[in-house]
Amino acid sequence: MPIIKSAKKRVKVARKATVRNVKTKRSLKGALKSFQAALTSGKGVSEAQRTAQSNLDKAVKKGVISKNKAARKKSQLSTKAKSSGAKTSTKKATTKTTTKKTTTKTTTKKPATKKTTKK
Repeated sequence: MPIIKSAKKRVKVARKATVRNVKTKRSLKGALKSFQAALTSGKGVSEAQRTAQSNLDKAVKKGVISKNKAARKKSQLSTKAKSSGAKTSTKKATTKTTTKKTTTKTTTKKPATKKTTKK
């Protein structure tokens, strides 16, 4: 057991982080397993893939896995989904086109004044 106050705090912080990381890893593993189950059954593949990718992104955000590992896993997921023949629905972001009324302000420019230099 640490004696110094800052070391005691680090132990407490590390314990909290460990619990958080284990929870994130557990949810990630569960999502990947449910994706595999969806692949074998052929039902709900796109939803399982979306959930797995979301969990991968969350794990990266929390620092549990690296960004490159998540990108590699996402690529593997999409490859498996495509090779199984399941239809993957990629939702495209729907953007509303709004027209803003632009008001033009008429401003009168003052003529530039010439600076005179004294010699």
